[in-house]
Amino acid sequence: MSAEPRVIDCLQLGQPRAIACWLIGDVIVDPGPESCLQNVIAGLDGVEPRAVLLTHIHLDHAGAAGTLARMYPDLQVYVQERGAPHMLDPSKLIASATRIYGEYMDVLWGKFEAVPEDRLHVLSGGESLAFEGSGAYDVFYTPGHAVHHVSYLLDDGTAFVGDVAGSRPIEGGLVTPTTPPPDIDVPAWRQSISLLHELAPRRLAYTHYGSCTDVEHHLSEFSTTLARWAELARDRDPDGWFLQVRADLINAGAEEDQLDLYQPQPTAQANYAGLRRYWDKRQAG
Repeated sequence: MSAEPRVIDCLQLGQPRAIACWLIGDVIVDPGPESCLQNVIAGLDGVEPRAVLLTHIHLDHAGAAGTLARMYPDLQVYVQERGAPHMLDPSKLIASATRIYGEYMDVLWGKFEAVPEDRLHVLSGGESLAFEGSGAYDVFYTPGHAVHHVSYLLDDGTAFVGDVAGSRPIEGGLVTPTTPPPDIDVPAWRQSISLLHELAPRRLAYTHYGSCTDVEHHLSEFSTTLARWAELARDRDPDGWFLQVRADLINAGAEEDQLDLYQPQPTAQANYAGLRRYWDKRQAG
């Protein structure tokens, strides 16, 4: 049996409840970006991590993995096979993210260091991992948000789901999708959500931010919002999409001063761009 999962707030730009890093004994799930690494190190409270399990390689989840591998020479890193080449050589990933985030890159994400090849373990889904004192994990391939996304089901019933089960920055608030380019795939995402329904974990642990035990409600609400916001992106320009999304959040009970927790401007731009790219690819055949 595993140690109790513990959330570490990455405190991106000093903002609480923006990015979560999960610690189970001495295993980390998604260390967050390098720009927040000192907050994560402080949250480790002296624990020397043995392994990093990545749900996917986006900078807000995996950016600090290479730096942690340099800091801890015995640290092992696990990643889905289509993301593995970018952990060995992140230059293309950095160039792609720079096109999206531009001047915000350094302040948001910091550096992205490569992981040494002899410490990178490649997953495809279907594996079982075990770490003494930190539990056993079944690995499931869960694309949609990213083609290289996996989820980890811990032996205590907690599913570490990265971004595939959406975001809930306000506890009890609306469950919303995070949809950056380049490979949003709405049908694949629906299949991944169906898989999570079938697995029926007792708890979802997600990156933006925290965890929940109302699993069925969370997944159902997320599916509804994903479908709606995807449809809105097909028919609206960025400004029109953003205004309607904010109206949806207010109608669901969000206060005006909470809207930037859901959709800060760089994130909103990336979310629209990812959904728009999805529709453009479909129309191009």
